[in-house]
Amino acid sequence: MGRPVVHWEISGKDGAKAQEFYSKLFDWKIDSNNPMTYGLVDTGGGGINGGIMGAPEGVPPYLTFYVQVDDLQAYLDKAESLGGKTLVPPTAIPNIGSFAMFADLDGNTVGLFKE
Repeated sequence: MGRPVVHWEISGKDGAKAQEFYSKLFDWKIDSNNPMTYGLVDTGGGGINGGIMGAPEGVPPYLTFYVQVDDLQAYLDKAESLGGKTLVPPTAIPNIGSFAMFADLDGNTVGLFKE
């Protein structure tokens, strides 16, 4: 059985400006009232919701999607065996789950999520 895409993320040089841009462009509702100023996006439709934020220090802006898996490390290992590279090891998201990230063969960032 295939693994579903469950979240997407846009990181920009200026997270607040990126949130304003996408909110106005697509009429998305964005809630950034949290300590991380991570903008939780409600697309208002039947699609997948996501998040918009400022890129972490030293990380260039990126666009990614998250695939739900049952074992983050096993999928990172599998990605590496196929030529990918781990970017972020399994990391807890308090009260939500955990995530990890890898680069594919062309350097695209792909996220993994586990509830």
